[in-house]
Amino acid sequence: TYPLKIIARCHLFVAQHAPNPSRPNGRKGRDFFLRKMLTSFDASAFADERRPFSPMIRNKFTLAPLILALASAPGIAEEKFSEAEQLFTLKVAPMLSEKCNGCHGNDGKIKGGYDMLTRETLLAGGDEFGKESLVPGDAKKSFIMDAVRWDDPDWEMPPKENDRLSKEQIADLETWIEAGAPWPSDEIQGAIRYAESHKKVTADGVIVDTSGGLGDEWTFRRYQPEDIWAFQPVVKPEVPKTEISKTEATGSVHQTNPVDSFIEAKLAEQNFTLGEEAEPRKLLRRASYDLIGLPPTPDEIDKFLATWEKAPEKAWSAEVDRLLASPHYGERWGQHWLDVARYADTGGFSNDFERSNAWRYRDYVIRAFNEDKPYNQFVIEQLAGDELADASVRKRGEKVEEVRKKGNYTQEEAEWILATGFLRMGPWDDAMVPFEEARQLYLDDVVNAVGQTFLATTMRCFKCHDHKFDPLPTKDYYRMYSTFSGTWAAERDVPFLEEESNDGFAEGKSHVDKMWKFANLESTKILKKQEDAAKVWFKEAGLEYKNENARKSLDDEVKPPRDVGLDETEKGQKKVRTQDKWVWDRRKQRYDPMAQSVYNAGVKKPKAAGAKALRVDKNAPIEGEIESFIYTGGTYEALGDKVGPGVISALGVHVEGAPEDDPYVLPEGIEGRRLELAKWIANPKNQLTTRSIVNRIWQGHFGQAIARNPNNFGVKGAKPTHPELLDWLAADFVENGWTMKRMHKVIMTSQAYRVGTKHDDLERLRTVDPDNKLLAYRTPRRLSAEEMRDSFLAATGELNEKTGGLFVKPEINMEVALQPRMIQFSLAPAYQPSPKPDDRNRRSIYAYRVRGLADPLLEIFNQPSPNDSCEMRDSAAVSPQAFTLLNSDVITDRSIAFAKRLKQEQSELNAQISEAFELSLGRKPDANEVGRLTKYVAEMQAYHEKISPSQETYPVQITRTLIEEFSGEPFDYEEILPAFENYIPDTKASDVDAETRALADLCVVLFNSNEFIYVY
Repeated sequence: TYPLKIIARCHLFVAQHAPNPSRPNGRKGRDFFLRKMLTSFDASAFADERRPFSPMIRNKFTLAPLILALASAPGIAEEKFSEAEQLFTLKVAPMLSEKCNGCHGNDGKIKGGYDMLTRETLLAGGDEFGKESLVPGDAKKSFIMDAVRWDDPDWEMPPKENDRLSKEQIADLETWIEAGAPWPSDEIQGAIRYAESHKKVTADGVIVDTSGGLGDEWTFRRYQPEDIWAFQPVVKPEVPKTEISKTEATGSVHQTNPVDSFIEAKLAEQNFTLGEEAEPRKLLRRASYDLIGLPPTPDEIDKFLATWEKAPEKAWSAEVDRLLASPHYGERWGQHWLDVARYADTGGFSNDFERSNAWRYRDYVIRAFNEDKPYNQFVIEQLAGDELADASVRKRGEKVEEVRKKGNYTQEEAEWILATGFLRMGPWDDAMVPFEEARQLYLDDVVNAVGQTFLATTMRCFKCHDHKFDPLPTKDYYRMYSTFSGTWAAERDVPFLEEESNDGFAEGKSHVDKMWKFANLESTKILKKQEDAAKVWFKEAGLEYKNENARKSLDDEVKPPRDVGLDETEKGQKKVRTQDKWVWDRRKQRYDPMAQSVYNAGVKKPKAAGAKALRVDKNAPIEGEIESFIYTGGTYEALGDKVGPGVISALGVHVEGAPEDDPYVLPEGIEGRRLELAKWIANPKNQLTTRSIVNRIWQGHFGQAIARNPNNFGVKGAKPTHPELLDWLAADFVENGWTMKRMHKVIMTSQAYRVGTKHDDLERLRTVDPDNKLLAYRTPRRLSAEEMRDSFLAATGELNEKTGGLFVKPEINMEVALQPRMIQFSLAPAYQPSPKPDDRNRRSIYAYRVRGLADPLLEIFNQPSPNDSCEMRDSAAVSPQAFTLLNSDVITDRSIAFAKRLKQEQSELNAQISEAFELSLGRKPDANEVGRLTKYVAEMQAYHEKISPSQETYPVQITRTLIEEFSGEPFDYEEILPAFENYIPDTKASDVDAETRALADLCVVLFNSNEFIYVY
C-alpha cells in the first residue's frame, strides 16, 4: 500500500546496506534489518518481530524492502510512468545488457569507442558514427537500427548469428527511439520493476518464484507458460470423450483405454483416426522385444496365435503379463536405465582403471526392475542408500563407524549400499589433476547426473550463471552441489547377497593370479638387477645401502642414479611391469565382497581419495563443518556467496521440515542431506520426477518420448506432443503406487500401442505429420545393438540365458582386442575373451564395458558412449553397418552356428529354410522365398566346394613396443595371453563342410533382412 516512490528508494537503500541473505545467518540478519526499518516507521503494523514475512518477500530479498519506508525520500514523482519509460525498463534495458554491454561497457570493454551503459554515452555514439548512432525521436536516422537489422554488411550487430536481435526486440528498440529514447533513473526503474513484478501474469509471460538470481532482471524475468510447461504442477486432466470404431463384437476392444482417448482427441483435431491394429504375429514380436529384448520362440508364437483366435483381448493381456514376469524383463529395462546412468566397468579418461565391482550395481538395477520396486523407492535407494543403511545400523544399536570398518551389513543394508553405485557411474580420474579440481569435477558430474536422470534437467547449464532460458538460478545449482559436499566415492566392504551369483569366480581368479604372477616375476627380475647395482654403488661410495623407497628422499649426491644398472629397455620394462602388477592386483577385487559406492564424511579431504584406491577413511568423522559457496563463473577458486544444501526452488515443492522463510533448504548436517534430497525428488508432487519417468517408459514402447528430450524438460527441450496425456500418465503412475510394470500394461493394452505400420491416409499424414507425432500409425524401429547381438545368439541356439553375476567377455575383433591402449605411462593389458563359449554367449548387458575400448559390433550399431547420459539411442544407418552384417567375424561365426543348428534339427533343405525363417523372422517362408533360397544355397555350395578356408589361430603371447619416457628410445616387452591357452573357439568356416557353409550364407541373408533388423 506504500507509494512507489517510497518502495523504490527503499529498494536502493536496503540493497546497499542490508546483510546478504546468501551469507551465514544473512537471511535472519536481513529479516531483522527490514523489520527494524519498518517498525521505526509503522510500529502498529509490525510490532511483533517474530512475525514472518510473506512468501513474496521471503523469496525476493533483493526487493524485500519494497514494503518498507523511507517516507521522506525525495526525487520520485507519483507512480505515473510513461509507456516509453516502462518499455525501456522492462524490454530495452535488459536487451542492451544481454546483447550489447558485453562489448560496449561491461568490465571496461568499449569496442569501437561506443559505451552503451548510459544514455549520455549512448547518444554520444562511437568512433565511426558519433551522434548519428542514435537520434532520439527518429529511428530512421539512427544508425543503430541499421546495425541491429543487419542492413549494412559492414555493421552487423550483434555480430554473431546466434545473438541477433529478434523481430520483437528490434521493434521495441525502434519504438523506444521514436519516443525520444527516455532513460529513467535507477529509482524509477526499480519502481517500474516492482510494479511489474506484482503482476504475476502479463502479455510478456509469467514470473516464476525462485530462490533468486544473481540480479533482479533475471529474478523477475518472464516466461511463456508453454515454455515452462514442465515446471507447472501435474494436474490430472479429464480423459477426453471419444469413440473407438471397433466394438466388443470384434473381440478387440471392450473398454476405452484412457491412452487412446488422448491420442484420438489429438488425431481428431487434424481429422485423422488411428490406423488398423497390427497382425497378432507382429504384435507379439513387438511386445517381446519391448519388454525382454528377445524375439519370441516358435513355440511361444504358436501358443499365442492359438489363444488369440479364441479371445484376442485375453490373449494379449496374458502375454503382456507373461513377458513382464520374465527375468529377462529386468535385463531389457535395466539396459534402458543403465544408458541414462552411464554404466561401465572402468573409470574412463587416460587411465581407464577398472571398477571391478560395478557389476553389482548393474545387477541391483536388473533386480529392481524384475521385482517391480516402486520407482520412488528406486530413486531414494540410488541417491541415499548408504544413509538408509546408516540409519538401519543405528536402529539395531550399533555404531556406524564400527560397521563401516568391518562391513558387517545385513542383506537389506547391503542392497541399499549397492544402489548408490549410481553416484559412481560417471567417468572420473584424478591423475595429474589438483585435488580441489578433481573434487569439483566429481561433484559437478554427480549433480548433473542427478538432474538429467531423475529431473530431466541439465544442471550444467546454470553452473556458471543463472540459466539463460529456464527459471533455474545459479544459487540452486550450488545448493544441490552443497548437498553432495560431504559425499565421498569409495570401494566399500559390503557382503555378497544371497541372490548374487559367484559363477566363474574360480576360473576368473586363476586367470588374474596368473597375469599378476607373471608381472611380478618380470618386475622382480628387473628390480633385483637394479638393486644389485645399487648395492655396488653404495659400497664404492662408502655409504650404507638403502633400498629404492628409502633412498627417494636422499639428496642426489648420496644415492645412485635413478634406475641404476638398467639399460634403456629394462628401464621401460620396469615401468610396464610395475603398472601391470597394480592393474592385476586391482582386478583381484572383482571377486571380493566390495561395492562401488559412496559414504559421508565431514572432512575436506579424506585419506584414500584418489582414483587408484578409493577406500573409506575409517577415521573420518561422519559429521563436520564443510562450507559451500557459489563458484563465480563456475571456477572453484573464485568463491562467491556462501550457500547451504538445498533443492530446485522453481518447482514450488517444499522440503519437508524446512523453515517457512526458505522452504527449499535441506538439513545442514552432513548425514541425511542426500536422503532428504532423495525424498524431495521422490515427492509425489515433484512434477519433474513423475513426468520424467513416465516419459521414459513411453519412449521404451514407441521409440520416441512424448517430450522428445527425456533428459531436458527445459525451454530448449522439445515440448510434449501430448501434454495432457503425459500429465495423466504421471498422475496415474503416482496414484497406483509408482509401479512401472503396471504402467507398461496401461500403455501396451491401448490401441495406440497395437496399431500397425500402415494407414489408409498415409500420404496426407506424411505431409501433415512427417515425424508421426500424432501416432496415427506405428513407426518401425531398428533393434538396438544389444538386441541385435542377443537375437543372433537366440536364433543360433547359443544364447546362455543365465542372469546376473560378474561380467563376461565376448569375443571381439582380434585387431581391436590386441591394439595398444595407453594407461598411465604404460599400455593397458590386452582384451582377452572368456575362454568358454557358454560365458561369451551370455546376454549383452553382462558384457565387459570398457570406456576406452568399445565392442566394435555394438559400437557400429550405435551403442552409446558410457561417458554421457544417453536419453535416446541413435539409429542412424551408415555404410560400415552393412559391411559388418555381411563380412564381420561375429556374423560369420553366428551364421555357421545357425547353419549347424538347422542341420542338426532338420535333414531336408526345405525344412531347414522353413526353420531358419521361424527362428529368425518368426514366420514361415512362402513358396517363392523357398524357391529362390533353394537355388541360392545350391549356387553357394558349388562355390564353397572350390574353397578351402584357412584355420584360425589365437596367440598366447604378443610383443609390445613402447617409447621410454626419459630417453625417447623404443623398447619391447612380452605380454602373455593365457585365456587362449585352453580356449574353446566358436566353430569356424574351416571346421565345417561346403554344404554347411552354403547354408550359413543363407543365414547371413536372413540376418541382413529388414524383417530381422527392424521391429514393426
